[in-house]
Amino acid sequence: MPLLLIAAGGTGGHMFPAQALAEAMIAKGWRVKLSTDPRGARYAGGFPDAVQRVVVTSATFARGGALAKLAVPFRIAGGIFAALGAMILDRPSVVVGFGGYPSIPALTAAWVLRCPRMIHEQNGVLGRVNEIFATHVDKVACGTWPTALPNGVEGNHTGNPVRGVVLDRAGSGYITPGDYPMSLLVIGGSQGARILSDIVPDAVARLPAALRTLLRVAQQARPEDIDRVSAAYSAADVRAEIEPFFADIPRRLSEAQLVISRAGASSVADISVIGRPSILIPFAAATGDHQTANAAGLRDAGAAIVVAENQLDAGVLSQHIAAILSAPKAALAMSQAAARLGKPDATDRLVALVEALVKKG
Repeated sequence: MPLLLIAAGGTGGHMFPAQALAEAMIAKGWRVKLSTDPRGARYAGGFPDAVQRVVVTSATFARGGALAKLAVPFRIAGGIFAALGAMILDRPSVVVGFGGYPSIPALTAAWVLRCPRMIHEQNGVLGRVNEIFATHVDKVACGTWPTALPNGVEGNHTGNPVRGVVLDRAGSGYITPGDYPMSLLVIGGSQGARILSDIVPDAVARLPAALRTLLRVAQQARPEDIDRVSAAYSAADVRAEIEPFFADIPRRLSEAQLVISRAGASSVADISVIGRPSILIPFAAATGDHQTANAAGLRDAGAAIVVAENQLDAGVLSQHIAAILSAPKAALAMSQAAARLGKPDATDRLVALVEALVKKG
């Protein structure tokens, strides 16, 4: 059986699309190996049991003290030599990198051995590692479009793969805002976002009473913020469910009249595939301001309102919420525009690129 080697770093943003590709290739009869570091291995629990995990030595300059940073090149070099040895013994048909420092050893070894290779960038701006390898791979798959790429590099717009539970609700019918209970979903990453905990409850409290009493809010918040966020909604007489993490985000998305969210690549993909109006607040400290790039497509299509952190306050946000929830036709148009941008076939597009590389090789 042909072998696919997936190289991915230690965050969910890198690992979840890698998992989607692994599942699809195993279903096609491929063998699949995952090359990651110990941190990335913690996100690998959802990968199929048939995927062989290979834990490599890697490191990043972003963490640790001076001594740790001095050791980074040596740790990466050790990982590269180990990856070279493994590939010589069991040569992969294709190597696909999804970003993060743990993908460096496998991608470097693939370049040395001239194995067919590809990277997938989830965000609208290349991450540091993908930027290094963009000119040294056969194909660059882009989850967000457009993605800023080096001169001479051609991108392939695949979209970002989403989980099967999201695909099950792709394009599900949108219930427009009206004179009945409405759902507002607030998500800011798996551990919530402090700025959303600070501002969203105040913004909701400022809504006209007739609108506010119809709202049912579900909001992710950090554990230490739950009590004060809950108290703020209670003081505004708004029914709210506050948790650090919702395991049923796809269901909540499909039932929401409006979503307020950060603009991480996976969140934008989920919102698009299901098709919901959104107010996106990009994380200002994101590398290369990539969350603003992630949100651009929905904004330009009229599917989302994008508010920069430095322009966000409760009054501004309250006005945006009221404008969407008081205009059913406009909200429906936003929902439809989001769905048109969704790429429920993103995994299939990635699979097609992998198979094309095999034929080319």
